[in-house]
Amino acid sequence: MTTSVLEDQRTVWVIVAVSFLLFLIGNLPWQLDDYDQAKQAFTSFQMIKEGRWFYQQTPHEHVATKPPLVGWVSAGLFGLTQSWELSWRLPSLLAAIALAIFLFRAASSAYGPIAGLIAAGAFGLNLLSPRLATLVRTDMPLALVIFLIGLLIWKKIREGTEWRLRDQIYVFALLTIAMLIKGPIVYAFLLPGIALNVVAVALWATRSPRTARRLQNAWPGWSPWIGSLAVFLLWVTGGIVFQPGFFDEVVMREFIARFGETIHRPQPLYFYLPHLLHKFAPWSVLIIGIAVVDLHSRKWRLRSTFREMSLETFWLLCWSVGGLILMSLIPSKRVDRIFPIIPPLCLLLAAQIAKRNACSHGSASRSSTSDDVGLTGHRPVAPENATRIYRWAAAALVISILFTGGYTISKVISGYRYQRNALAIFGREVRREAAAHRWRYEVVLARDEGLLLYLQRTHFIEPDHAVAEWNGGKLDALVVSTEKAPSLMREIHDAAFSQLKSSKRKKEQGRGYVLITR
Repeated sequence: MTTSVLEDQRTVWVIVAVSFLLFLIGNLPWQLDDYDQAKQAFTSFQMIKEGRWFYQQTPHEHVATKPPLVGWVSAGLFGLTQSWELSWRLPSLLAAIALAIFLFRAASSAYGPIAGLIAAGAFGLNLLSPRLATLVRTDMPLALVIFLIGLLIWKKIREGTEWRLRDQIYVFALLTIAMLIKGPIVYAFLLPGIALNVVAVALWATRSPRTARRLQNAWPGWSPWIGSLAVFLLWVTGGIVFQPGFFDEVVMREFIARFGETIHRPQPLYFYLPHLLHKFAPWSVLIIGIAVVDLHSRKWRLRSTFREMSLETFWLLCWSVGGLILMSLIPSKRVDRIFPIIPPLCLLLAAQIAKRNACSHGSASRSSTSDDVGLTGHRPVAPENATRIYRWAAAALVISILFTGGYTISKVISGYRYQRNALAIFGREVRREAAAHRWRYEVVLARDEGLLLYLQRTHFIEPDHAVAEWNGGKLDALVVSTEKAPSLMREIHDAAFSQLKSSKRKKEQGRGYVLITR
C-alpha cells in the first residue's frame, strides 16, 4: 500500500505543486528590509540607473562586497520584465526550481522513482528552501552551482569514468560562476569532501587498487580551480585599483575578517548542527533514523558500514559532512550560509531509502559488482525493513507538508497582519503621487536601506543639503523619517506634512516615514 502510493505519479505532482506554491509565497509580503536584501537588490538597480556593471555601492554608499554576477542576471531580467520585484526574485526562484529538477532526475535515475520523490520532497519541504526561493540573496543560485559541480563528481565516481577536457571546462565554467556569485566560499563546500576522498584513496591504494582508482575520480584536476580563482582575482585586482575603499571593505572586512572574531560576530563551533537538524526536519531525523537502524542491523560495526558503502554514497557523505565541518570552523556564521549542503543531503537520503540499486558500481572497498542498495547505499535489506523505511518516508512527507506548509503560511499571515511591507507600500504610494503631480523629490538620509529602492532613487540626501535644495526651489517633496521631520520642518519654508506616511511597524522593522510637500 505504502509503496504504491509513493510510486503513484499523482503523489509526485502533489509534492511538486505544494513545493512550488511554498516557493512562491514563502516571502510574502515582498519587502527588502531584512537579510541584507536591499544591498543585493541595489547592485542591479545601480547597474541600470548608473551603469556600474562591475563594482557597485550599497544604499549608504559603501562598497558592495559581493561579486556582480547575480546583479547582472537581475539587470537582464529587468530588461525583459520591466519589473524590479520580479527581476530581483526570479534568479533565486529559477535556481530553486532547477535544483529540484536536477535533484529529482539524478535520484530517480540512480535509485528509482520512490527515492527521487523523497529527494525532491526533502528539498522542497523544509524550512530553508521556501524561505530562500524568493529571497533577494545569492544563496540559492550559489547552491545550484555547487550542486551541479558535486553532481558531476558523483556521476564520475558512480560510472568510473575519467575526466575529459570537456568535463574540466564544464567544472571551470561552474566554478567561475560560483566565484562571481559569492567568491571563494565555493571551496568550503567542495574541497573538504574531495580531501576526504583523497584520504580514502591513500587508505585503499594497497588493499583495493581498483576502488582507489575510482575514488580518484572525485578530483577533476587543478586547472578548473586555478583558472576560476584567476578570474575572481582579476575582479578583485580591478576593485583594489579602481574602487576607493575596496581593499578595506571587501578584501579585509568581507573575506579575511570572516576568519577572525573582531569584526563579525562569532558563533560557537556547534552553531550549524542544531540549526540544520531543526531547519531540515523531519528529513534530518529520517536520515539519522535510517542510519541508526542500519548500524543496529550490523551490530554497530562501523567498519562494516564503510566497507560495504557504495562509492557514490561515500562521496555524498564526504560532500555533506566535509562542508558542514569546514563551515563550522569559520567563526562568522549565519543559518542560511549552510544551505548548499541541503541538496547533497537530499541525494544521500535518496541513496538510503532506495529499494534497489541496479546502477550501483560497488562499495568503498569492493569492486562494482553489488546488485542492490540498502539503507545507506550498502547491501540489500530485508523486504520487511524496506517496507518500514518506505512507511517512515511517507510519514516524513506528510509531516513535512504540514510542518513546512503551516510554518510558511503562518509567516505570510503574520507578515500581512503586522504590515511587514509597510515601507514598500509607502514607497509605491509616494511614487504614484509624485508622478501624478510631477514632483521633484528626494529621500533624506535614513537607516532603512530599502527605502531608496521603494522610491527608486539612487542616493540619499543629507539633511543640510535637503534644506538648501528645498529653500532654493529645486524640490517639491521630501521623504524623511518621523524622527528628523520636526527639526527639518523648522528650517524649510512653505512646507506641510502630506497625508502619506508609512504605517507603524514593529520596532525591529525600522522607523516611520512621512512625506513633506509644498
